[in-house]
Amino acid sequence: MEALPSPQQLRYLIALSELHHFGRAANACSVTQSTLSAGILSLERQLNVSILDRTAGKRVVFTPLGQEIAEQARIALQGLETVREMVSFAHEPLSSSLRLGIIPTIAPYILSFLVREIRKTYPKLTLTIQEDITENLMEKLFIGYLDLLIIAMPCSCGGADTYALYKDKFYLITPKDHVLASLDRVSLHQIDPKEIIMLQDGHCLRDQTIDMCRQSQTMKAVNDFSNNFVASSLDTVISMVEVGLGIAFIPEMVIKSGAIVNKDVAVCSLEGNPAWRTIGLAWRRNSLRSAEFKQFEKVFQKLKL
Repeated sequence: MEALPSPQQLRYLIALSELHHFGRAANACSVTQSTLSAGILSLERQLNVSILDRTAGKRVVFTPLGQEIAEQARIALQGLETVREMVSFAHEPLSSSLRLGIIPTIAPYILSFLVREIRKTYPKLTLTIQEDITENLMEKLFIGYLDLLIIAMPCSCGGADTYALYKDKFYLITPKDHVLASLDRVSLHQIDPKEIIMLQDGHCLRDQTIDMCRQSQTMKAVNDFSNNFVASSLDTVISMVEVGLGIAFIPEMVIKSGAIVNKDVAVCSLEGNPAWRTIGLAWRRNSLRSAEFKQFEKVFQKLKL
């Protein structure tokens, strides 16, 4: 009897057909590029077919047969995932395994409390966690490497079911000697967008910050948020504000976590509470575990965020 392709090989193939880039596909599969390449080559040899057109140079081009194999691989892997979900669903909710993804602008501020509460509420659950930006987490979700995501919305979540949990309001933080620091409430019209410290590209909070700025009539004409200071984490943003490099929008979650305690910054409410992000969940569309995943709302209610 001929050996069938393994689920791992199918995931490699699906990731490559979705992303058409060996590096990104390897990242989505949490392996090295050489491991993924070797996996694809091994699959070609096992099936005795050419899945990729090797005459296309550095571009990832599937042969017609390779494209058909990739499409069938999606169906096959979905079937395997359905079997796993049926077994999980047959047991008590959240009593098997859960591969959870969470974005960096949420993870540091709730993760210790969240894991503690999950273990208390669902002691039989085997939990694994990956932190990454939304785009990368979505890629891993769609190829079956993750089951559930904790994200901030709005976001590009096409192909996933989402479930809103609660609103996370934005506040403005400034250096203590800033002209706005003495105000309890600040209007968006009073903020110079060129002072705003941004997260680097890829973070949904960066896009949400720009969208918030453009709510203001005085900011709509500003296309270039030209502050030279860009950070890779909210902790770094707070440090930049503290030393006087600019101002920043910070989610309420961060403030409640104690991240700015003993920091030399002022916190101002935004007039009219004009902006927030929605903390929510995302999972593969039509997953049999949808009812299970929605139970996570109980965990978040206990966090008192």
